[in-house]
Amino acid sequence: MTFPVTVNAVINFSTGPGFAQALILGTGQLGTNVLADAASVIVDVSDVVVNIQTQRGRNLIADQFQAGTLTLVIADQNGDFNPMNSAGPYYNLLSPMRKVSITATYGATTYPIFAGYITGYSTSIPNNVDGADLAFTTITAVDAFRLANLANITTVTGAIAGDKSGTRINQILDQIAWPTSMRDVSLATTETLMQVDPGVARTALNAMLVVGASEYGALYVDATGSFVFKSRSECATSVSGTVTTFADNGTGIDYYNAKWILNDALVYNQADITATGLATQSATNATSIAQYFAHTYTQTDLLMQTTTDALNLARAYVASRAQTSIRCDQLTLNLYTENYTTGITAALAMDFFDPVSIQTTQPGNTSITKQEQIFGVAHHITPGSWTVDFTTMEALIDSFILDSALYGILDTSVLSY
Repeated sequence: MTFPVTVNAVINFSTGPGFAQALILGTGQLGTNVLADAASVIVDVSDVVVNIQTQRGRNLIADQFQAGTLTLVIADQNGDFNPMNSAGPYYNLLSPMRKVSITATYGATTYPIFAGYITGYSTSIPNNVDGADLAFTTITAVDAFRLANLANITTVTGAIAGDKSGTRINQILDQIAWPTSMRDVSLATTETLMQVDPGVARTALNAMLVVGASEYGALYVDATGSFVFKSRSECATSVSGTVTTFADNGTGIDYYNAKWILNDALVYNQADITATGLATQSATNATSIAQYFAHTYTQTDLLMQTTTDALNLARAYVASRAQTSIRCDQLTLNLYTENYTTGITAALAMDFFDPVSIQTTQPGNTSITKQEQIFGVAHHITPGSWTVDFTTMEALIDSFILDSALYGILDTSVLSY
């Protein structure tokens, strides 16, 4: 069959964080381009790509999103990616920290897959190639988490006691001059109020992760390269938006594989939450401890203003994690499946926190069905194959449990589900 999806791999050799073409006075489009004094050198290398591997998502054990990564393999027949080739089109341009983006076009829609910054170029020549007429250049890249982790800060301008968590995230991004056009930061009224910034030496990424943990929200970089921060109310829900159903019996989108697991990796029945300068607040679930032994979640040096906020977080966390059941850890879609329109659209359009229902037929006329959310996306692309792995799990905190904890009506010693 003719594969209906086009992959687009683009390298932007300009400096700075933005991926858009430069806006030169009298040209370009305001709101789309980036103001500069010279046009960016942007090249489409899609026709020489032989392999693309991307990985973005949440580390379920560490309980936070990680830096997204890209491995891009290019077949170089002309020495274009030889940095010492003075006649090459990219001479004096090949440098770490230049931008690279991957998108996919399906029908009339282009979907972002990855946007980040090149960390290195590695060249190899296969032994069976005569006369070195072909080299393979492997480009590795990471998303903006790395840039925030390389930027050291001390004080955060304007960070005062009573700031909302989203306000504080914006202040930290301002401190490292991150473009406002590359942010999607929640300013919901339900956010936790922060203490004054501690003013200690740390990375900008660490500073934002502490705010995220204090809120129990989510900080990550999306597929377009923008920082995203979601408040706890946006994360704490079992259903957010339209549920996409995947099933192997014809009642939903077919899939290549679903990996089901039942273990104690996500069980937490004790939580100790400590905000800077405040007493540690703890919550336990005795029933869970008797069943699974003690599994303790610990957070220190957080920035919520009150012990009440810390205690509510401890209560909600334990109540959400005290029990476990079978879950789908990974859902794999094969985009080369024939007549796979809905599957291709889902694979390209779905991202973090999108709700899914997964059903798998089991022996003995039984089945497993679970509703979860997407917390990781990985693409594996070659000229003749394309699979997408979704990492899935239940919502971080159930909305009912969060509301109950916040209103002080939750008894975590007896709650189970």
